[in-house]
Amino acid sequence: MRDKEALTSLLALADIKIDGKRPFDIQVHDDRLYRRVLRHRELGLGEAYMDGWWDTKQLDVLVEKILSANVREKIKVTPAIATTFLMSFVLNRQTKSRASKNASFHYNIGNDLYERMLGKRMMYSCAYWNGAKNLDEAQEAKLDLICRKLQLKRGLTLLDIGCGWGGFAEFAAKNYGVVVTGITPAKEQVKLAKKRVEGLNVKILQKDYRDLTGSFDRIVSIGMLEHVGPKNYRQFFKTCNEHLNDGGLMLHHTIGLNSSTHSMNPWLDKYIFPGGVVPSLTQISKAVEKLLIIEDVHNIGPDYDKTLMAWYANFAKRYPEIKDHYDERFYRMWTFYLLICAGAFRARHLQLWQVVMRKIQPSDKYVTAR
Repeated sequence: MRDKEALTSLLALADIKIDGKRPFDIQVHDDRLYRRVLRHRELGLGEAYMDGWWDTKQLDVLVEKILSANVREKIKVTPAIATTFLMSFVLNRQTKSRASKNASFHYNIGNDLYERMLGKRMMYSCAYWNGAKNLDEAQEAKLDLICRKLQLKRGLTLLDIGCGWGGFAEFAAKNYGVVVTGITPAKEQVKLAKKRVEGLNVKILQKDYRDLTGSFDRIVSIGMLEHVGPKNYRQFFKTCNEHLNDGGLMLHHTIGLNSSTHSMNPWLDKYIFPGGVVPSLTQISKAVEKLLIIEDVHNIGPDYDKTLMAWYANFAKRYPEIKDHYDERFYRMWTFYLLICAGAFRARHLQLWQVVMRKIQPSDKYVTAR
């Protein structure tokens, strides 16, 4: 009873009731939940949801309220949590070999899932809902915004680091006439991306950014920096700088945190993005110090809430088409992932930055697009 009372008091700070009648209240199915959450915080909460120990009709709202009330920080840090946190400072979990395994864990689970969830462009990153009526329009708007920020012109060479399933490479080659090289360590992405860009001036390679060769007029990374890791930020931007032609531009589209860290939410790290770490603006600016000029920073974080809710709607609607490939625990895991992230962006706990950079050298004034 003591654990239940403690968790009840903590949730009350966020105006959440256990077995309450509001759609964002928690319905408890297993009393072991209370101790599990108090001992393991977000990892315990997520695993208990996957195991069916609790439910709520509005998981995204629940998470928004918990984060806004800063409930997590009021739960005592256990030795296990502290050890995990400290190890993130010691280990480099984004070395070349580990980066490949991390990518395979998430991106090789099955293109059938992503094809149904992401929309026709298969862009697995925040869309730009500036006047867009649906997900596909918003993703097209995001792609075009990036192209305009990079000032793309026919014949320019473009490197797409972490090219995913080739959605941006296809768009830029078709609409702006650029010559694109896309790289990703995930073999399932490479297979589909190559089919997507057939007949275009696009080359897709299964490669780590640390193995790059050649030079390019423009460089872009969309949802890649979250996989680089704090111990590698400087090397990543140094590599970009080395492969960027004089006078060139680069744009990095990344989820961002309000404060610096070396670790991720432990549930997301274990089940969704192993080795992933979301950077802060401080970490980015420190990594490019005396190396690159930051020309523009654009925060479209609230648009990720809309994007995630659209992905969840697609996922929930079309999951019956692929349910034989997965199981109920996977469905609950993916539901938890999409909706807690939506809640985090809605609470402004997470941001989405598009950062434009160039080499430190004489250059014209940069005029951004919006």
